Amino acid sequence: MTAIDPKPNLLDLDLAGCEALAAELGFKTFHGRNLLKWMHKHGVVDFDAMTDVPKTLRAALSERTQIRLPRIIQDHPSADGTTKWVMELEDGQRVETVFIPEGKRSTICVSSQVGCALDCAFCATAQQGFNRNLGVAEIIGQVWHATRQLGKAPTNVVMMGMGEPLANFDAAVAAMDIMQDDLAYMLAKHRVTLSTSGIVPNIYRLRQVSDVSLAVSLHAPTDELRDALVPINRKYPLAELIPACKAYVAGDKRRKVTWEYIMLDGVNDSLTHAKQLIRLLQGVPSKVNLIPFNPFTGSDFGTSPPERVEAFRQRLARSGIFSMTRKTRGDEISAACGQLVGRVQDRTRRLGRVVVQDSGMVAP
Repeated sequence: MTAIDPKPNLLDLDLAGCEALAAELGFKTFHGRNLLKWMHKHGVVDFDAMTDVPKTLRAALSERTQIRLPRIIQDHPSADGTTKWVMELEDGQRVETVFIPEGKRSTICVSSQVGCALDCAFCATAQQGFNRNLGVAEIIGQVWHATRQLGKAPTNVVMMGMGEPLANFDAAVAAMDIMQDDLAYMLAKHRVTLSTSGIVPNIYRLRQVSDVSLAVSLHAPTDELRDALVPINRKYPLAELIPACKAYVAGDKRRKVTWEYIMLDGVNDSLTHAKQLIRLLQGVPSKVNLIPFNPFTGSDFGTSPPERVEAFRQRLARSGIFSMTRKTRGDEISAACGQLVGRVQDRTRRLGRVVVQDSGMVAP
């Protein structure tokens, strides 16, 4: 394992942080703005190449700080154009980031944790256990690398990779702020999506500080079934989750909650389940993504037949709920939804419990 440099990592700073650092060092705040632009818009990590930053400031930054990125150690292209990058962090942990092209749209699926503590039954990441949250630099560093690999910023970023973003609230929000900054990646609010399994207090908290799009890993229309598939439901049942999501999009008629629903053969894919889902979502501005299950080693679940998925979709459509079946991308390189695993030195069994940041929830 490589020793971690003790100098602060400038990629942990958003615009306000860069401006504050410039002021702390005795310079104008606009030099902090230039610093953010060099790092993210131009992809420059060499202080000497930041030509409109004063030499004395560059010298101070070089002496007191560093710009450190995750390291791409594997590059897995897929026949459909999807690419998975395995990125190694300073402590030797690894996470996975996925690029999904579709016409003029380029989506980057970003990880927020090393592993995941929420133990969803159908997810390969959950089977790896949990080690730690990612820092801001480790989250935005994935977008930095993707931008360099693509030659331009992605059109969309989804916080749907390894981990639960709302269990790493502060770092996830700070990284999304950088994604939207005009001096960085210039992503519109509807082009950044945070996906959560349903940490209800932090959904309300997110509404106070961000206006990114919200996606929720639902996967079941009843508490009984969701308790088995998405264990966080035992802490925050549907009677609490649905109002929180409705409140998140309240006040803007154009906004909808995206509900992610993995279709599991014989488990949650019947027309009875579709009718239950219709009742559950009544009055909530919604879009439902039906996701074919992507098998992984050790899973006992099967993928719903296409005709059953289509019947489920049509039943939702007849009720007025917009839904679509997500096309599986990157499954042959284990880059599809629910297949990301990275390399996780699991701490959950040793520590006994994992505290989810600022939510008041303790996951077993």
